[in-house]
Amino acid sequence: MNSFNELFEAHKDAVYRLALRYVNSAEDAEDIAQEVFVSVYFGLENFDQRSKVSTWIYRITVNKCLDHLKGRKRKKRWGKVISLFGTSVEEQAIGDSAKSADSEILERELDDWVMHAIVGLPDNQQTAVVLARLEGRPQAEVAEIMGLSVKALESLLQRAKKTLAKNFSDYNEGTSNKHRQNMKP
Repeated sequence: MNSFNELFEAHKDAVYRLALRYVNSAEDAEDIAQEVFVSVYFGLENFDQRSKVSTWIYRITVNKCLDHLKGRKRKKRWGKVISLFGTSVEEQAIGDSAKSADSEILERELDDWVMHAIVGLPDNQQTAVVLARLEGRPQAEVAEIMGLSVKALESLLQRAKKTLAKNFSDYNEGTSNKHRQNMKP
């Protein structure tokens, strides 16, 4: 097994980046990363080596992030939907309104809405989306981190995608109606 210093050097950037994706605050991500490595330090001698050390560290990081989110009443900022699931969701979310003169304002509104959308997913769906889509981790690794089969992870991602697509469709209808109201004299 590696020494703590080697583990810290090998994983500090990934832990920080993952925490930052969850909380979108450099200060909070640093705090979470410190908590993760405190847990790693004190848990290292009890690590059972049934999984990879990196998987164990990711699991600790995810748990610390989820704890942090619950403590902050789940108000977070997230990236765009496009980076999560591709253009089909983007088209549902933005629709024809993106072609208008107000597209920049609508895009900012979408960003603001998205910051709450993923956080609003159940914890397991949120974790799957963050690790698989935002972090780009292989599905087998994400499944292991979450203690799931790959098939169960795929199902979880599909449910998250459907929920987000439906919510974005509802959002798009609301912004289209709002845009039409603003256009009336």
